[in-house]
Parts: sequence; C-alpha cells; structure tokens
Amino acid sequence: MTKKIAVSLPDDVAERLAQEPNVSAFVARAVRRQMAGEQTRVLLTRAGLTITDEDVARAHAEMQQLTAGITPELREQAAQLRAEVLAARAKARR
Repeated sequence: MTKKIAVSLPDDVAERLAQEPNVSAFVARAVRRQMAGEQTRVLLTRAGLTITDEDVARAHAEMQQLTAGITPELREQAAQLRAEVLAARAKARR
C-alpha cells in the first residue's frame, strides 16, 4: 500500500530529486536508511553504547581523511591482493 503526501523541501534538495527517474523510490530508500540508522542507535543504546551526532561527525571526518590518502599505487596493491585472495580461495575449493 502507498500513500501520497506533499512535502516542502529546500531548493538544493528539490533540484537533486528532480534528477531522479523515480522520486518516490529514491525518497523511500533514503527514509528507510534513516530508519535503520535510528534503530541501530536504539539497539546500541540498549547494549550500553551511546553514539552521539558528534561521534558520527568525527567518524565521517576520519573516513574522509583516510579516503583522501588512498593513492593510485595503494589501489593497485589492493587489486593485486584481492586477485591473489580470490585465486587462493578458488584453489582451496578444488
């Protein structure tokens, strides 16, 4: 079942949505991702782990910094290692 609703959005968000062939599906996926994140935080809190918005922002900043340090040489090394691991797995299955 679906329900049609109207929302008001900032211009930048509306412009992004205008690029999508199926805005409803795009929004549904985004909201479901948000809901999953909220549920994860609830479960972590119940387990005694509290994650704040600041913790999330710090983790995102660290990921961006780490990602910026990935050189073409590191990507090539990773590709070679992946190929070696896949070959070893295939050999082990025989």
